[in-house]
Amino acid sequence: MQLIDVALALPLFKTFTYRVPEGLTGSVSVGSRVLVPFRSGREIGVVVGVAEEREGVKYRDVAAAPDAQPVMDAPMLALCQWIADYYAVPLGVALRTALPASLTGAKAPVPSRKTRRVVAITREVPTLLERDRMFARAPQQRALYELLEAVGGSGAVEQLMEQLHFSSSVLKGLVTRGLAAVSDETVARDPFLTRAQRKPDTHTPTHAQTSALDRLAQAKPGSVALLHGITGSGKTLVYLELLRRVVVDEGKSAIVLVPEIALTPQTVDRFRAVFGDQIAVLHSALSDGERYDAWLALRRGEKRIVVGARSAIFAPLRNLGAIVVDEEHESSYKQGETPRYHAREVAIVRARAEGAVVVLGSATPSLESWVNATSGKYELLTLPDRAGGARLPKVNIVDLRTEKAKPKPSDTAEADAAFSFAISAPLERAIGERLVKQEQSVLLLNRRGYAAFVQCGTCGDVAVCPNCSISLTYHRTPERLVCHYCLHAEPLQVVCPRCAGTRMRQRGLGTQQVERLLSEHYPRARIARMDVDTTSGKWAHTEILDRVGAGEVDILLGTQMIAKGLDFPNVTLVGVIDADVGINLPDFRASERCFQLLSQVAGRAGRGPKGGEVFIQTRSPTHHAVQCAVTHDYYRFVKEELAGRANPVYPPFVRIANIVLSGTQEEATERLATSVTAWLHKLLAARPAAGVAVIGPAPCPVERVKNRWRWHVLIKAQRQQDLGRIGRYLVERYDVPKQFGLRMTLDRDPVALL
Repeated sequence: MQLIDVALALPLFKTFTYRVPEGLTGSVSVGSRVLVPFRSGREIGVVVGVAEEREGVKYRDVAAAPDAQPVMDAPMLALCQWIADYYAVPLGVALRTALPASLTGAKAPVPSRKTRRVVAITREVPTLLERDRMFARAPQQRALYELLEAVGGSGAVEQLMEQLHFSSSVLKGLVTRGLAAVSDETVARDPFLTRAQRKPDTHTPTHAQTSALDRLAQAKPGSVALLHGITGSGKTLVYLELLRRVVVDEGKSAIVLVPEIALTPQTVDRFRAVFGDQIAVLHSALSDGERYDAWLALRRGEKRIVVGARSAIFAPLRNLGAIVVDEEHESSYKQGETPRYHAREVAIVRARAEGAVVVLGSATPSLESWVNATSGKYELLTLPDRAGGARLPKVNIVDLRTEKAKPKPSDTAEADAAFSFAISAPLERAIGERLVKQEQSVLLLNRRGYAAFVQCGTCGDVAVCPNCSISLTYHRTPERLVCHYCLHAEPLQVVCPRCAGTRMRQRGLGTQQVERLLSEHYPRARIARMDVDTTSGKWAHTEILDRVGAGEVDILLGTQMIAKGLDFPNVTLVGVIDADVGINLPDFRASERCFQLLSQVAGRAGRGPKGGEVFIQTRSPTHHAVQCAVTHDYYRFVKEELAGRANPVYPPFVRIANIVLSGTQEEATERLATSVTAWLHKLLAARPAAGVAVIGPAPCPVERVKNRWRWHVLIKAQRQQDLGRIGRYLVERYDVPKQFGLRMTLDRDPVALL
């Protein structure tokens, strides 16, 4: 009797043993998917080992084995086991994360491939005389036959019938006479193949780039290098040359991670220009079928380079030679749901296990990566200058505390005052100059919607979400109040529900309002807005950026998605409309995120021979994050920020885990948080661990989200082993009460504490 251990994607820290029936013997091995009975239904699981028979136990049979080959090899199984251990999640949940969604559903265990009907010539008619005789009474058949000859002997049936207007009877006639045959052909769902392929970059590597590449060529398998290069220094060229050596010269494979879907088209275009159809793309905006086809092509070795967001780290590549994590500091590499893995850390673990080299690239590295590099744990590579002799843009601070709105004495005074509130006089002049010169401008406002909130001018009441502890954001198109946490929406209030006053005022700027103000002030300017609201469509990111690259946009306005990775030589002006958004959040990384965002968006200017200029509008001009962004001084920022992390101690000087307790009832959630804290203190009293501290409990900064009250407890530890041991013990052993929808989640190495 063959017994196997199966991991199911369920919140249970155990595997389940099943018997392989005789009909499936030989079809099931470690790494295979299996469909198994579980309770009253069926679940898809992954075989993680061979089990020993236990006396007196009755085993249920595996229902089906959908695949001819295992979907996971030994290195990927080991990686998922590490994720399960490190982030304290069930193994089955980690395995589900590493597979395409189309492979994890019990209802459709066998993903379908996209096919099309193709007609191909099966018999040659070599002479004109024979053709004249054969097609004397069938001129349409002859036309179709000769068209197929002209296009290589075959063609898609749908195209022939719908676009070239051949009838089905004409096609059937060719088939009946034995001149052609119709068959099904598998179609690879690769949406990026339809994009025009650009020419490869012809830049000659600078001395700094050559030095970095030489050191990477000597790097030991499994080593990590931090490539610290200022914006525009040519980090992508280093990536390309590294992969040329790894993939072309050594015949290995590679992974390139980017933090934003918006960056994928530009990155794919540059890599396809060098490596052609060796590139596969994986990210969440693709359909399940497109992702499955890309996954399958990588698994078969048909493509050897994958470009994508964080989930691309699980690409089924063999003989892995390099992993590039571009903009490694970005918080989007952190998964927001269980398992809450960080793709950068998973990349390092995978590379060490498979003997690949990791390159972490950033102009503003995370403090954790910087400390690892300067301490010798990672190798530090630097690109101190912009490629091609370009200079960093001049950065100007506009102090909004002293900048006065000066409306003109005319009928448009109110509109002028609103515009001046959003766009200061220096920035206004700079935008006007760029429009005259036919140069492009990028404006950043990291707040979408029309207004941040709506407030009663009589009593001061603010419209808040009924489900979350957050104010509702006013959106104008369509007009409504929206919660950006739970997506609750309601009509705009014209009467205050508290005092019945009618003086409802819109407070704070959003990208929708700034777009309207810009279009009114510059009626001839071509303006594009790029935020979550305008990029919800599948190809919206690509379409907007293609327009910018083609010179069809004068002013690109957007949220943080426009701040990184974009390379447009005609962008000579960057304006930050409100640099204070997020700078004072109750989170230890707030200053770091602000500095990174300002530095990154400033780097979009002056990447061509025309140079560039940056204007930062702020009410906190003396804040060290703003000051260091103005001078492009990453080293000074690190020095000041690390000093602030030393007392009270926060990463990178300590490892932390954030335990979030939530429930539908406020008092019950508070009691759970208090109980968990007491449980942790009791555990540490019984098993002391030096350098471990429990902080809390306390309400989360955003106390309620989606009708769930939230409290949290922090665990700080000097050693990651202690943090992992305590976290896993808590998650596996603490029994959360079942009432009031109470839940406990552990977020190890959180990127935010909100």
